[in-house]
Amino acid sequence: MRVNKITIAALAVVAGLSLTACQNDDDAATDRSNASSSSSKGGSTTGGSTSGGSTQGAAKDSAGNGDADEGQGTVAGTGSNENGTIGKCRTDELEVTATDSTIDGDEDNTVAVTFTNGGGRDCSIAGFAGVDLKTNAGTVSAERTGESAPATVLKDGKSVSFSLSYPANDTGGSGVRITGLVVTPPNETKSVTLDWPGAASLPVTDGSGTPVKVGPIGSAGQGG
Repeated sequence: MRVNKITIAALAVVAGLSLTACQNDDDAATDRSNASSSSSKGGSTTGGSTSGGSTQGAAKDSAGNGDADEGQGTVAGTGSNENGTIGKCRTDELEVTATDSTIDGDEDNTVAVTFTNGGGRDCSIAGFAGVDLKTNAGTVSAERTGESAPATVLKDGKSVSFSLSYPANDTGGSGVRITGLVVTPPNETKSVTLDWPGAASLPVTDGSGTPVKVGPIGSAGQGG
C-alpha cells in the first residue's frame, strides 16, 4: 500500500508538471500570435505612410527638377545670345556676296561686298575685312582707307556692306587680269573666295603701293 501511494503521488506530480508545461506553451503561443498580429498591423500602417510620403516627396522633387530643366532648355533654345551678350560674327555664319557698284563719272571703280547674317543669332561686326585680289601676276592685297570703323550689330537675316575701290585700266594695255576675290571677315582667319564681279583688269603699277582700297564695314551702306 505504501508503494502504491508513492507511485500514485509521483504520477500526480508528473501530471501536474505536464499540465503546467502545456499551459506555459499555450500562453507563449498566444503571446507570439498577438505580438505577430500587432507587429503586422503596426508595420503596415507605419510603413505605408512613410513609403507613400517618401515616394510623393521624391515625385515632387523630380517634377520640380524637370520643370527647372525644361525652363532652362526653353531659354537656351530661344536663339538668344549666351548670357545676353552679342558675340562676333563668324565666317561660317555669314553669306558673302560681291557686286559691281561702279557709278559712271567716278574716278575709281567700286565693288560692294555684302555680309548677310545667317547664323540664327545677332552678332557684332566691326572694322575692316581682309581683301585680296587674285590676279595673273599674283595676289594684290587691299589697303585700308582712313575712315572710322564703328561696331555694327548685325541682326539675324540682315546685311551690311563695305566698299572696295580700284583704278580703272585706261592705259590701253591688257594690264593685270583679275581672276578672283578673297574676303576674310573682321577678326576672323577663315576666308571666302568669290568670283570677281568688276572690271577685268587693273592698270600695271610701278610697285610702290597697292591701288586697291577697302573701306570699313558699313561704308557701302546697310541692306535689309
